[in-house]
Amino acid sequence: MSKYIIPVLIIILLVFSVVKKVKPYNAFIEGAKQSIDLTFSIFPYLVGVLILSELFEISGLADMFSNLVSPLFSLFGIPKELTKLVIIKPFSGSGSLAILSDVYLKFGVDSYIARCASAIYGSSETVFFISSVYFAKSKNKKLFLPILISLIASFFSTVFACFICKIL
Repeated sequence: MSKYIIPVLIIILLVFSVVKKVKPYNAFIEGAKQSIDLTFSIFPYLVGVLILSELFEISGLADMFSNLVSPLFSLFGIPKELTKLVIIKPFSGSGSLAILSDVYLKFGVDSYIARCASAIYGSSETVFFISSVYFAKSKNKKLFLPILISLIASFFSTVFACFICKIL
């Protein structure tokens, strides 16, 4: 059944474009042109976020900050072994995936720590990457409050994910 979904959606799209009297190929080309402009406009923001996240990891600040906040995270039920994952996840998806892989190797995939790490990885987002993409084209450049709210929501999803893993 699932192999028919995309062809059916394409047919529906073509029928809808005929009904609306829109030339689908021309609309596709126009959308592709706009995506190129969007790519060039957000590129500097993405480069900035990627460089800063890599510098955060390489400089040792991630480890220092992790050691500093791990007692606080423990109060919220986040295992100290996962502090670095919680800190890196808002900055870098690939960096947090590397940490997740290390957790699997060190603790095994069926351990409590690995289950928490999986839930944290799946229940949080790369806040700074998404913010850089969204605010690159937004007229509103007041970044502090939306990013703060996103980080708080990400933290509480992490706390809740660890709580669920503990009771299951």
